[in-house]
Amino acid sequence: MKILSIHCGLPREVVWHGSHVTTSIFKQPVQGRVALRTLNLDGDRQSDLTVHGGRHKAVYCYPMEHYAYWAEELPDRTLEMGTFGENFTTEGLLEDSIHIGDRFAVGSAEVVVSQPRLPCYKLNIKFDSNDMTRRFLASRRTGFYLAVTREGEVGAFDEFLPLSHDPNAVSISEITQLYLAKEYGEDDLHRVERALRVGALPDSWKDYLREKMNQRDA
Repeated sequence: MKILSIHCGLPREVVWHGSHVTTSIFKQPVQGRVALRTLNLDGDRQSDLTVHGGRHKAVYCYPMEHYAYWAEELPDRTLEMGTFGENFTTEGLLEDSIHIGDRFAVGSAEVVVSQPRLPCYKLNIKFDSNDMTRRFLASRRTGFYLAVTREGEVGAFDEFLPLSHDPNAVSISEITQLYLAKEYGEDDLHRVERALRVGALPDSWKDYLREKMNQRDA
């Protein structure tokens, strides 16, 4: 389990369907080591802080293993690491094996897995496609966000060293399934109950899951 490549980007203005949009989804590879701070990596800044960034979304990770799938889905496009707007392109960290609340040491920093990525329309901008956001979410290949619990420095090929695992253990894949499910079955309700006990899951997610669970009971 390791970082293969690190990418950062600053806000830039682009034109999308005739409107000017500010986005930070265009990332560039970083050479050497970079400081990882509570809100982001040095040299990286989110554009719309109402939906991006903050302490629960300091770093976005995307598995290199998914690039083969997208190479088949998007045969006319060159897919270099960082294409999906990720800060860390990773190896060995897949959504069904990574859980909310998993804590790792990486480089001299410490991080905790906080939530899956829910893509916004700016992924459409990056791929110049009106349906890329839909396809990305439907693929369930979302990647995940990290919160920083101890600042430090990171670099390419740093390993993720496990520190602890939340006993309620809800995977990124399970949380994504709960988000996408039209209605909850009994197994889903048990997953929600576990997820609500995970300290690393942001309150916004917990509120969403409670509301959806309450709709079933109404």
